[in-house]
Amino acid sequence: MNLRDKFFQKKPAAYRIHHEDTLAIKTLSERLSVLLPARRMDSIVIVCIGTDRSTGDALGPLIGTKLQQLQPKATVYGTLESPVHAVNLNDVMTSINQLHTKPFIIGIDACLGRLHSVGIITAGEGPVKPGAGVKKELPEVGDIHLTGIVNVSGFMEYFVLQNTRLNLVMKMADVMATGLYHSIESYGLEKVSEKNRISNWGDDLLQLP
Repeated sequence: MNLRDKFFQKKPAAYRIHHEDTLAIKTLSERLSVLLPARRMDSIVIVCIGTDRSTGDALGPLIGTKLQQLQPKATVYGTLESPVHAVNLNDVMTSINQLHTKPFIIGIDACLGRLHSVGIITAGEGPVKPGAGVKKELPEVGDIHLTGIVNVSGFMEYFVLQNTRLNLVMKMADVMATGLYHSIESYGLEKVSEKNRISNWGDDLLQLP
């Protein structure tokens, strides 16, 4: 017997789906809706972490730019034009806490993982931990997190990021931005049923700065 199934909580730690899954956008939107607080928050803030100076780490800014174009009912930080990265992350978080009253923060970042998990999108409770993949100490970000595995971990992480396929990053950004947009637009209208089967794989994920 799988004890995880026996004692499955209402809100599992993380939902995972491949970006090429035909139902990826719909499923991701539903899962994110489950992770949002039960009561409508006045201030939803999305923090997309990363830099356009590295192909793999551009996932966050690409999502932020796409969300900015979609204009969700939320405040977006971190775009290609104005990225949130290791250098300014502390200042951005300070500013968010000053400008927003008790914001519900969604942290978004790229991460490294196992080879068979490249292309997987993860949404879960708790913050992202930017910089972990490249041994940097940075503040955790978010009440919930949304991450995408863009390449493999293990060695020469900076080199791996520079050699990540832009095509992969762009496709993942499209799915993640669209799914998040739909979940926020429908937020508060109806709570999503959790009857659907959930794929939950036990990968150790490494966040990037």
